[in-house]
Formats: sequence, structure tokens, C-alpha cells
Amino acid sequence: MTESRPPTDTVSLDEYESGRYVSQGSYEAFIPSSVNHGWAWDDPRINTLLEEATRALGELNAFSRIVPDVDLFIRLHVVKEATDSSRIEGTRTEVEEAIRPEEEVDPDRRDDWREVQNYVQALREAIDALDTLPLSTRLLKQTHRTLMQGVRGQNRQPGAYRRSQNWIGASLDDAVYVPPPHHEIGRLMSDLEAFWHNESVQVPHLIRIAISHYQFETTHPFLDGNGRIGRLLIPLYLIRHGLLNKPSLYLSSYIERHRAAYYDALMTVRASDDLGHWIRFFLVAVRETARQGYDTFEALLSLRERVEEQITTLGRKAANARTLLTRLYQEPYVRSAKNVAEHLDVTPKTARSLLQDLEDLGILEETTGKQRNRRYVFAEYVALFQR
Repeated sequence: MTESRPPTDTVSLDEYESGRYVSQGSYEAFIPSSVNHGWAWDDPRINTLLEEATRALGELNAFSRIVPDVDLFIRLHVVKEATDSSRIEGTRTEVEEAIRPEEEVDPDRRDDWREVQNYVQALREAIDALDTLPLSTRLLKQTHRTLMQGVRGQNRQPGAYRRSQNWIGASLDDAVYVPPPHHEIGRLMSDLEAFWHNESVQVPHLIRIAISHYQFETTHPFLDGNGRIGRLLIPLYLIRHGLLNKPSLYLSSYIERHRAAYYDALMTVRASDDLGHWIRFFLVAVRETARQGYDTFEALLSLRERVEEQITTLGRKAANARTLLTRLYQEPYVRSAKNVAEHLDVTPKTARSLLQDLEDLGILEETTGKQRNRRYVFAEYVALFQR
């Protein structure tokens, strides 16, 4: 089997060899083949799914561009992705919990909450960094450092490739999968980065990121956090190459719901060289997630229109209600009437009255059941991101 090929070569999926196992004494590690070259296939299913996924992604992107003040809603998209991606790794935080301040989270769940917050911060920083940095291994390392700071795994070389063997499973002796030895990582990741930017081959972007995600997860370059970084790589690639203007497509929800099929598709490539099976899974995930994202934007606009109609009944209070709603689309949790008063530059009494009005209209839900120190959530809005 050829370890690497000239970056202008083209490999058919029918001829693809996924890699080889190398003995490491008491165990064998898998070294994947290089991916930086052209790709071809004869499978008509891939062509059909590629067309459907590309169309769905384009419709989602177009819709996100015409939604008024779309950035108001993007934060909840990011929070949803963070909770879904972290849940795949075993955390228990839900969207409604993730939007609360740390002191209001059950102490037993704060570690999970912090991991979700780190994911949100890591994704935001990575998207901002794309303005000045190319999609690169350097960017992934920076993102990994943010992801792992102050949480479980913070002592497992954050921001750096691993310098020892890792594995998937309870122990190395009975591991489901053993990634390549650490001394292979630099070469493999350099090859992957070159593939992202290889303009000498004609490979559709959705095929390219499908192969890239497989290759990243197979390389498993970090001691911890590989799943989250690998999933985060997908929207970063799509934004960097212009398929998305806003970070509105995240596959973690689909992967979490089809977790067994996801891992099986990745393992099928390594076990039987069937990269086409993985590509088909990935394209279905993109198609279905893009369609759901489109539906979410439609529901958001419908909710916004209805809420706007409701607050017109508040008369002179409507202006303050609109200002508060603009904030609620970004931060749909109200910690106190005092915070609302400061935001609106009104008295606490006026703020409490407005919150009561919004509760009476069914826009806000009070979460404590108390008469003092009341807290509210824009529950119907949050629910759109929990479907």
C-alpha cells in the first residue's frame, strides 16, 4: 500500500486503501493513508446525496442571510451545538441549563456546564480567527487550548499534539480503536491541512470535509477532546470556504441521535476500506441538519412576528419590551429585575412590571415559583433549539 501520493493524483474510492496496522509491542496501532490528492467515485448514490446536501446547505445559507438581525439568533445555535457535541462525550448539560449563570447550576453538574461554555468560547474564537488566519493545524491547536482550559482534561496537553499513545475504549488492552503512534501525527496533520487548501485537484467541498473529518478522527491528534474538535472543524471549513456566511450548520445533534451508526461508519472505513459508506452517512447528516436548520429559522421568524404583535398590546411599555426582547434573543434568561432595569435604564419597579407583563402574555416563564428574586426564561424560544 502506498503511504502517500503526489497531491495531483486521483484515487478512486473503489481502489482506496484506508491504511495499515503497525505493531507497537503488545498492541497494534492504525496509520491511515494520506488524503491530499484527488478523489473519484462511480457510486451514483454519492452524486445524488451530494446534490441534495449541497442544495439544502445553500437554502439554509440563503435563509440565514435574509433573516433580519440573524446574529441575534446565532448565539443559541452555538449553545445548542456546544451542548450536543459535549453530550456525545458524556456531559449532561441541556440548552436551558447552559444559558444560566454558573452559580445557578447544580454543583454536581458545573463541570459539565464549564465544558459547554468552553466549547462556545472555542467556537467563537475560532470563527473570529478565520478573519486573520487560514483554516490550519495552528488554528485547531489554539481552539483545543481554549476548549480544555480549566476543565477535565486540562492537564492532557491542551493546545498541543499528543506525545504518547491514546486509544478509544476502557483500556489499551481491549481498545476498540488505537490511533497512529504520536510520531506520525505531524506528518498526517500536515497532509490533512494541505488537502484543505489543495487547488490542484477538483474535489467538492462537502466531499473534502467528509474525508477530512474521517481523517482527523482517525488520526486522533490530541490526548483528549478529539471528537469535539473534529466536529467543530466542520462549520469552520464551511465558513472558511464560503459555503456558510454564518455558523448555522452543526452536525452534533444528528450525530448524537445516530451515534452508533456514526461510529460504525468511521470504523467501517478502517476495517474494510469503505470510505464511500462514510461519505454517504456524512452527506445525509448535512442534508438533514441543513433542512432542520432551515425549519428552525422559519420557526424563529414566526415566533418573532407573533411576539411583536403581542407586545403592541402593552401600549407605552411596548418600546421597552422590544428593547428587552432584542436582548432575550441573545440571552434568553433573566437573572433579576435589577439587571433588566440597568439594561433599560428604568427603575426596578418598572422592570418588575414589564417582566410581569411579559409573563402574563406567555412570552416569559418564571422559573423559581417565588415572590422575591424571581428569574425568567424565554422558554418557547429556547425550546426551538431543543428539538
